[in-house]
Amino acid sequence: MKFIQNSLILGVLALINMTSGNILFFPAKAESQTSAVIIMYHRFGEGLYPSTNITMKQLDSHIAELSKKRYNVAPVIDIIESIQKGKPLPDRTIGITIDDGFRSVYTKAWPKFKKAGLPFTVFIATNPIDRGSTKYMDWDQIRDLKRDGVEIGAHTSSHNHMPTTDNNRNLSELLNSNSRMLKEIGHIPILFAYPFGEMSTQNLQQINKAGYKIAFGQHSGVVNSSTDFKYIPRFALNETYGNIDRLRLILNTLPIPVAEITPANPFIKNQNPPDFGFTVNLSIKNLNRLSCFSSNEGRLNVQRIGHRIEIRMNRPFPTGRTRINCTMPGPNNRWRWLGRLFVVP
Repeated sequence: MKFIQNSLILGVLALINMTSGNILFFPAKAESQTSAVIIMYHRFGEGLYPSTNITMKQLDSHIAELSKKRYNVAPVIDIIESIQKGKPLPDRTIGITIDDGFRSVYTKAWPKFKKAGLPFTVFIATNPIDRGSTKYMDWDQIRDLKRDGVEIGAHTSSHNHMPTTDNNRNLSELLNSNSRMLKEIGHIPILFAYPFGEMSTQNLQQINKAGYKIAFGQHSGVVNSSTDFKYIPRFALNETYGNIDRLRLILNTLPIPVAEITPANPFIKNQNPPDFGFTVNLSIKNLNRLSCFSSNEGRLNVQRIGHRIEIRMNRPFPTGRTRINCTMPGPNNRWRWLGRLFVVP
């Protein structure tokens, strides 16, 4: 009964949104003009860390694919601002991001991306740079990237786990990062990536206070006009999930535009498992073909009332992260994709 009541309430809210012109239900432009795929790397050619590494052979195959005329690889900040302002994008627009600032970005990836003319953004945690760790770039190398047009984003100072860190420490991390960035590269970034891709709704207040305009997670999905631009999805690539077939699948995905996502907070402290649900844009048809999978349970039971989707798990999420990915066939043999990343302390 609770599920039916909640779904009816959300259905009414959806009708209100539709009549008030909410972005959820406006007649959309071609989806290829209003969405983009953002991919994410960490290390390059560092075989000791396969969960965050791409081999050089994989990188070469990725660059060859991304260099094809069918793709439009653009600076991430330009992509997001175009979607926010309703400016059309070319079909299959792609953004490239790299987290943490490992030295292999400078020595191995940058020369290849530069030769191919592929722009990218790198998110820097400042403490390892200040310590002079040989695993990370130094400030001279970061300035080289910046002079060459690489966008530098923030990633806290110590790469702390924000959802389980107290508010004062989080804000101190962000402000210290800003101070170091201002001194070393001459400006404070407006782009931010959550360490580990994990966040809570409380963390949004802290990144707002720090002045960041756009922030990225590590949940899979396609950025579109319904996206929360302080929690943008990215497809992570590594040795296991970096083969060329998966890359092509990702680069051709389309969004599942949604609103009224519950729970709003991906940091689960009380009700576990949460009652997960969302309302899909009315332009999306054939929702009976939507399938959702959890890293904890596998295929999930999807309950649908109109365009409201409700998913109930059979067992609690384990400590750490749990991913839920929902996919369905789209037009022209392309797949639609929506992901969510939950964290249990």
